[in-house]
Amino acid sequence: MKHTAYIALGSNIGPREEFLKKAVALLHQHPSVAVTDISSIYETDPVGYTDQDAFLNMAAEVKTSLTPFELLDLTQHIENELGRTRDIRWGPRTADLDILLYNRENIETEQLTVPHPRMHERMFVLVPLLEIYPDYEGSCDHAINREGVRIWKQRSGVDEFVRSEN
Repeated sequence: MKHTAYIALGSNIGPREEFLKKAVALLHQHPSVAVTDISSIYETDPVGYTDQDAFLNMAAEVKTSLTPFELLDLTQHIENELGRTRDIRWGPRTADLDILLYNRENIETEQLTVPHPRMHERMFVLVPLLEIYPDYEGSCDHAINREGVRIWKQRSGVDEFVRSEN
């Protein structure tokens, strides 16, 4: 698989950790995607629409042969399969999957913008991303403000979330 992408995952409804685990497993089960690394899970305060429960957030590195738009279709399919509704902008959700980076490409269309346009403003995205991609040049070499981002479950490896291929 020739492309590397980084995906942010979040959930703040129901069994939040289970939704994250299912989302990672569904990514990995796709024949054109392999989850190669995952961050720890962080509990984070809601941003934008704040009258909702705290989120669990994480990031995943994937290797894929999908185009960015095919990967977007897959992430949206996974969100829908996990019961995602879009009633309130930045509102509560069972699963939220955002493509943060796709290779080193810059993509700007109505459907997809990569790098993700607001990732630099969102510590709930940057903290997990930098855990699995510490050399990401977009981190701006300044101290990351971790306010509102708390470690919830330390990572112990990608096997924890996906079935082994062995």
